[in-house]
Amino acid sequence: MNMSTALNNALGGLNAASRGAAVVSGNIANALTPGYARRTLELTTSPISGNGVRVVGITRHQDPVLIANRRATDADLAAAKTVSAFHAGFEQLVGTADDATSIAARLAEFESSLITAASLPDSAQRLDQAARAGAGLSATLNHASEGLRQMRSDADRTIGKQIDTLNQTLKDIEKLNARIPAVSNSGGDIGALLDQRQILIDQVNELVPVNVVARANDQVSLYSDGGLILLEGPAAEFSFSTTGDTMPHMTIGNGLLSGLEVNGQPVRIDGDFAQIRGGALMSQFMIRDELAVEAQADLDAVARDLIERFEAPGLDPTTLATDPGLFTDEGNRFDPALQTGLASRITLNATVDPDTGGDSWRLRAGLGATLPGAPGDASLLHAFGAALTEARPSPGLSFGTGSLRAAEISEALLSRAGANAHSADQRRSFAANAQLEMEKIVAEQGVDSDVELQRLMQIEQAYAANARIVAVVDELMDTLLRL
Repeated sequence: MNMSTALNNALGGLNAASRGAAVVSGNIANALTPGYARRTLELTTSPISGNGVRVVGITRHQDPVLIANRRATDADLAAAKTVSAFHAGFEQLVGTADDATSIAARLAEFESSLITAASLPDSAQRLDQAARAGAGLSATLNHASEGLRQMRSDADRTIGKQIDTLNQTLKDIEKLNARIPAVSNSGGDIGALLDQRQILIDQVNELVPVNVVARANDQVSLYSDGGLILLEGPAAEFSFSTTGDTMPHMTIGNGLLSGLEVNGQPVRIDGDFAQIRGGALMSQFMIRDELAVEAQADLDAVARDLIERFEAPGLDPTTLATDPGLFTDEGNRFDPALQTGLASRITLNATVDPDTGGDSWRLRAGLGATLPGAPGDASLLHAFGAALTEARPSPGLSFGTGSLRAAEISEALLSRAGANAHSADQRRSFAANAQLEMEKIVAEQGVDSDVELQRLMQIEQAYAANARIVAVVDELMDTLLRL
C-alpha cells in the first residue's frame, strides 16, 4: 500500500466516522420522539482503492408487523375510551344506588311522601311536600333525558370534527407520498419525512383503523379494515353533515341525521359488512345511533310506566277516561305512538303542583275535584301509593319480562346503567394495558441509548485511528520532502 492509498483510506474512514457520529447522536436525541425510527449507517468497500470505506446511505429500521399490531391496540383504546366515557356519563345522569338524587331515590322519596301525606291527609304542608316530590321525580327524568340528548349531540358534533381532521390528515399523507420520491431521487435524506408520515398514519388510525400497503418509491396506500380505500394515489374525501342539536326522534333511518359518505358514495357503518370497524370515529357513530338510542328507550320506559300507573281506570273517580293522570306527557295522556323522548316531556299534573298554580289538596280529593272534600279522607292517597307498589308488566325488554313494581323498574335502570359502565371501563382498562404492552415491545425495537453510546465509543476510536493515519502520512511526506 502506498501513501496515497493510505491517505485516501483514512480520509474515507474519517468521513464514515463523522457520518456515523451524526447518525448515533440523532438516534439518542430522538429516542423519545413520537414516530422516530432508529437509523444505522450503511458502509461498503470503496471502489477506488478496493479496500477503503464508502458511505452507502442511512437505513431506517422499522418492523411493519409490530407497528401494525401497535396501531390495532391504539384504535381499540381510542374506541374503548369513547364508549366508556359515554356509559360513565349516563350512569352519572341516572345516579347510583347510594346517590340521594338518583331516579330510584327520587321515586322512593315520592312514595314515602305519599305515605306521610296519607297519615295526615288534612296537612297542606304534607300534601305540598308530596306534590313537590312528584315534580322532583319528573324533573330528574327530564334532566337525565336532556343530559343524554346533549351527549348524543356532542357525538354528532365530534363526528363532524373528526371527519375534518381525517380529510386533512389524508391530504397531508398524499402530499408526503409525492414529496418522498422527489427528495429520494435528488439524493436527500427521507428519514424525517418517513417519520412525519408515520405520525400522520397513526393519527388516521386512531379515527379509522388502517392497513398500510407499501408501494414503489417508498410510497404507501391505506385501507380500512372493512376494505374501504382511504389512500390509493389521491386521498379519499369523506363527507358528513353535522346536525348540531339532536332530538330523541332523529335517526339516520328517517333522514334527520347524516350518514357517512366517501367520494360521494355512502359508507356502511354498521353490521357484519361495515366498511369501517373500530376506532374513535365508529365509536362516536355507535354512541349517536345505538347506545344513546337504547339509553333513551330505557328512560322512556321508566317514564311510561310511571304515567300509566296513574292512568289506570278507576284509580281516581274524579277523572274521565280521557283525562291525564298524576303524571302527564306535557299535560296530555300517554300516547303509545309518541313514546320516544317521553322522559324529556314527563311532568307532574299542573292541577296538583303548587309551584305552577295548582292545588295539592287534589292529591287527596281527586285530580278532577272542584272542592277540597273531606280533609280526613286518605283513600286516594293510599290508592296512589298502591299504584307504585303494584307489580305490572315490564315496560321495556331490557328490564326483563316479568311484572315489576315501580321501585324495581327504577332500580333495574340504575343497575343496567351501572353494569354497562363497569363493563365498558373493564374493556377500556384491558385496551389500555394491551396498548401499553405493545408500546413497550415497539420501544424495545427502537433506540437503545446504551447500545448507541457503545457504538459512539467505537466510532470515536475509529475516528482517532484514521486521524492518526493521516498524521503519520503527513509526517512521512514531510520527511520525503526534506530528503
